[in-house]
Amino acid sequence: MLSFPKLALISAVTFLGACGTVQNLTGGSSSQPAATPAPAAAAPAASAPAASSDSQTVKSRDGSYEGEIKGKARPGSKFTGLKIGMDMQEVQTALGRSPDRLHTYESGKRWIPFYFGNDARRMFVLYKGEGCLTFTGGGVFGGSGGDLIGIHHDASGACYQP
Repeated sequence: MLSFPKLALISAVTFLGACGTVQNLTGGSSSQPAATPAPAAAAPAASAPAASSDSQTVKSRDGSYEGEIKGKARPGSKFTGLKIGMDMQEVQTALGRSPDRLHTYESGKRWIPFYFGNDARRMFVLYKGEGCLTFTGGGVFGGSGGDLIGIHHDASGACYQP
């Protein structure tokens, strides 16, 4: 049987893990719990089973981490110029606009003791007519973040699951 401190800790972790922010960049913003988290980070290619034939793991521009690219870019898509490892400002410059929708959520790394990386939070954005992008959202104590770690080519926008 669980003791009270363990039960309280499990309840707190469950509650805090469900918190997220949803923003509609074209019509205001609201803060509400995220219904479902966005896709988890790609596991290393050696230990991960192939999810589907249209998904590939790619090294970042500087080679320090891996990101995931899903789907095939449609002809003339601005997403073809994007590279894993670009920062958010570079992406917005390459696409010529801001995202249409975005939401943030905590990744599992948020709960790793003494984790000081920039991936404790994630930002998931939708560019209508192009697809979805996943960025690192910053560390446990804020700061840094904004590195592109996922590209999902989907002109229909069905990839966006806040």
